[in-house]
Amino acid sequence: MEKALIPLFILCFLVSSSCAEISGAVGVNYGQLGNNLPTPSRSVELIKSLKAKRVKIYDANPEILKALKNTGLQVSIMVPNQLVKSISTNQTLANQWVHTNLVPFYPETLIRYLLVGNEMLSGTDNSSWFSIVPAMRKIKKALKIHGAHKVKVGTTLAMDVLQSSFPPSNGTFRSDISSSVMKPMLQFLNRTKSFLFLDVYPYFPWSSEPKTINLDYALFQSKNITITDPNTGLTYTNLFDQMVDSVIFAMKRVGYPDVRIFIAETGWPNGGDFDQIGANIYNAATYNRNVVKKFTAKPPVGTPARPGSVLPSFIFALYNENQKPGPGTERHFGLLHPHGKPVYEIDLSGETPLSEYKPLPVPENNTPYKGKIWCVAAKGANKTALGLALSYACSQGNKTCDPIQPRGYCRHPNSLIRHVSYAFSSYWAQFKKTGGSCYFDGLATQTIKDPSYGYCKFPSVTL
Repeated sequence: MEKALIPLFILCFLVSSSCAEISGAVGVNYGQLGNNLPTPSRSVELIKSLKAKRVKIYDANPEILKALKNTGLQVSIMVPNQLVKSISTNQTLANQWVHTNLVPFYPETLIRYLLVGNEMLSGTDNSSWFSIVPAMRKIKKALKIHGAHKVKVGTTLAMDVLQSSFPPSNGTFRSDISSSVMKPMLQFLNRTKSFLFLDVYPYFPWSSEPKTINLDYALFQSKNITITDPNTGLTYTNLFDQMVDSVIFAMKRVGYPDVRIFIAETGWPNGGDFDQIGANIYNAATYNRNVVKKFTAKPPVGTPARPGSVLPSFIFALYNENQKPGPGTERHFGLLHPHGKPVYEIDLSGETPLSEYKPLPVPENNTPYKGKIWCVAAKGANKTALGLALSYACSQGNKTCDPIQPRGYCRHPNSLIRHVSYAFSSYWAQFKKTGGSCYFDGLATQTIKDPSYGYCKFPSVTL
């Protein structure tokens, strides 16, 4: 037995600085965009209760890093997007960032990954794109200077780095980043034996084309639905594998077929707005339980393009975060409510059989909502902030707020809440098609109950 163990130890040493680094253990993304979240120490307890083995944060919050000391949880920290450009041209700044944000906690806090920016290639500031790889190099050098040799450097990418993705063998990086950003990035990741950190959300392509993509295929539930890539003959049984492999083929196209993939984010929303299909507890629990089973399978299953490969991962997210901007789904990806109660049962170790979970609520929005929706002031919203939002909505033209002006037929009763709700609904009805949303920094919410009164008829969005 002892002789058999020696080659395994040598293999682990050669492949990585730590065998655990390439395990299929599942972690969780700990976002902090909420004004009602538990303390870091309580959050760490909750992370452990989910049986997560890793945690990723979107900064280097010292209170969180202190709370993670001596827990055995592998940790990923992040350089904020706004610092990447400065660090890319300044080694001293890179050294200072590592000295301030990593050194005080390392190695008692098991920081294993340092991500330079988050989905920066999805942003519109293309001047920052070319700063990512130089910043990664400088951060890597800073880690070496400070003796943090076990920390892998990377950056997170969304699926929009691809220009084409179907079939997977046609996977190609966007022409504006393929040779200028992706090729040097992959060269760096290959040389440093790091990972391509990828955010993979089957929810988004499915919800964009629910009539074309089968929901069970997106949820890992399909029994007889398969897609075969005509160029490779590879057969796919779920949308997740299809998405990951499209990136693998894109990497192959630029000459780096072997860089390992790390799933930096994946998940499914447990709720959302009325105009968002399929965002519910049933689908979220089904997707996350199934993807955890995939990640933790022994032996590893990999993907059709890389059968048997390990996919280390983080599930998004720890909490429903009430201050995340954007559509309602953005605030409903959590495994836990902010008070710590699970949104649904889940075991990130993958050890709990699916049959042992309690029944889930029947999904009610797996088909598009048909009817009218209004946008009104959220309950308990700050009145000063509502006043500013009212001014903004009414300043957008198109006679948005004429009915609530003096002598307008919606002027009375002279109620701030009613005036704001009218303005929100009017604004959204006019500008939804051009990108306007019913959010207003969290001051607005959708409703399917008509808020009209008397002669005052509120504009609505009809789906």
